[in-house]
Amino acid sequence: MVTKKKKTVAKKPIKKKQKNVSTAKALSKKTTPKKETKKRSTKTVSSGLSSSRSLSRRFLKMVLMLSIWGILFGGLAVLWFGYDLPSANKLSDTTRRPSVTFLARDGSRMVTVGDYYAKPVDSEALPKRVVQAFTATEDRRFFDHFGIDVFGIGRAFFRNLRAGRVVQGGSTITQQLAKNFLLTEGLYTYHDRSMRRKIQEVLLSLWLEQKFTKHQIMTIYLNRVYFGSGAFGLSAAAKHYFGKEASQLTLYESALLAGLLKAPSKYSPLNNPHYAEKRTQQVLTAMLDAGYISDKEREKWEGVSIPPLAQQHGNLFARYFVDWILETVPNMVGSILQDLVITTTLDVKLQKKAEKILHNMIQAEGIPLGATQGALISMTPSGSVRAMVGGCCYGKSQFNRAVQAQRQTGSAFKLFVYLAALESGIMPQRRIVDTPVSIGNWKPKNYGWKSRGDVSMADGLAYSINVVSARLARFVGRGNVAEMASRLGISTPQPDDLTIALGSGEASLLEMTGAYACVAREGYPAKPFGIVEIRTKRGKVLYRTPAQSYERLLSGGVSYQMHQMLQGVMTYGTGRKIKLEEGMCAGKSGTSQNYKDAWFIGYNDHFVTGVWIGNDDNKPMKKVTGATLPGKIWHQFMR
Repeated sequence: MVTKKKKTVAKKPIKKKQKNVSTAKALSKKTTPKKETKKRSTKTVSSGLSSSRSLSRRFLKMVLMLSIWGILFGGLAVLWFGYDLPSANKLSDTTRRPSVTFLARDGSRMVTVGDYYAKPVDSEALPKRVVQAFTATEDRRFFDHFGIDVFGIGRAFFRNLRAGRVVQGGSTITQQLAKNFLLTEGLYTYHDRSMRRKIQEVLLSLWLEQKFTKHQIMTIYLNRVYFGSGAFGLSAAAKHYFGKEASQLTLYESALLAGLLKAPSKYSPLNNPHYAEKRTQQVLTAMLDAGYISDKEREKWEGVSIPPLAQQHGNLFARYFVDWILETVPNMVGSILQDLVITTTLDVKLQKKAEKILHNMIQAEGIPLGATQGALISMTPSGSVRAMVGGCCYGKSQFNRAVQAQRQTGSAFKLFVYLAALESGIMPQRRIVDTPVSIGNWKPKNYGWKSRGDVSMADGLAYSINVVSARLARFVGRGNVAEMASRLGISTPQPDDLTIALGSGEASLLEMTGAYACVAREGYPAKPFGIVEIRTKRGKVLYRTPAQSYERLLSGGVSYQMHQMLQGVMTYGTGRKIKLEEGMCAGKSGTSQNYKDAWFIGYNDHFVTGVWIGNDDNKPMKKVTGATLPGKIWHQFMR
């Protein structure tokens, strides 16, 4: 029993001990992970902070390195793009293209054309509305930005993006000045859009903003910018367009000049008064939006027409002739690099008569008949041009209809058909059947549906019988007719069919008049010319017009027979009503299909004169034929 008790007693403590041990182990198991978690957490936080600091150091190091390299490469880029920039000290200088002075054949001065400048303006001395007109249109934030308008560039970008095309630019006035300077210094051409040029513009713009004040930049800009018609600078433009000083410009005039900068030719009040007026109204609206003018001031100029321009009341005498000559000068002396004096063939008295007669006749008789334009050329039989009028009003349109317009010649082209027939051996007395004829699908008909039966070739020309002309062209061949026209100076390709006989092709009045002059000169060449001599202002002769060739284009017999037939036109044919009262005269009328063009070209012993009447838009006239209105103008001038 004792033994058992001892075993029992001995076992109980042992069990308790084991229980305590197991409890301790359990507790140990529960508490140990918590301590380890805390240690691990502390280690993780410490490690994260250390890693974050390391990344920050690396990032800062990278930024620093990139900054150093950026500064280095930026500096090198500035040196690379800026090493050949022109000196900005030249910005206030002005460069001009040479002028050309035109003299009439008697030595009297007609006009001087070319680039010109007037006394420079000071932007601070101008009325504030003048400067505001330019800033409202070209750079509204000019006085706020540093040369580059970031907001303006962004605004222009999104606006162009919405429109799907370029409708607005982001260049500042400073950038425009820089670009203009780079162009005038010859570093680039106008169409150069290279990255180098754009970067140089930016560099120069930033430099200008540091070098000059805003008012100084505006002053340089206004004195260098081009306003069209050879006028550089605001002062020259004010005198050219309005005949006044820049300080005297009205609000409307300031807006008009500011509007020119977008496209000087398109918005010129001399070329396109309608577009100029529309553009001016846009500038006034921009000034209102910018807060420069009030609603009341804007309403004052709403719908106002362009005021009388100084140029319209100035010397527009013989400007069509001057433009024609100016285009030919480079072919004779090369590029115009110095001031020139050109003695021309123009006769002042005849030119004034021609301008007056054409203008008055169009106004009095042409417009009621639906004819709004005309042209006149008069020359000696040798081709020396004495008068040239290319339109009714040079101030409204500088398009030279005497030289540049290619119009259907109508029956005036029959000259070449009959010359080819004479050259082929057909005599003026040859009888030709004037009855309806079919040439393939073409059935030429006479004017007024008349048929005269058998007629002589001379009568066929005198009465301008279409059937006779068509039969002659078929007989001699359309190729020979076209060759005759080309030989006498018609440069425009003619139709490759027999409608050529009735003048379905086109030609200029200058070339047609020169062709008739060849007949008047007995078959010798009569290429029209207007220059006698070109010299420098110091008197050095650069060019003299050579003597005309004496190599015949037509034989003496052919030219004489043609001359006699053209006299018949005036004696008993279609031109009998406009025959000159005294002396010999010869000529031929021409009317194109549907009365779109009317011609008369004729000559006497001294002059060969051609007249064309029509409309720029090819609108038909009210039955105006060559022997009516053009013939009357020819008769008045030649008389």
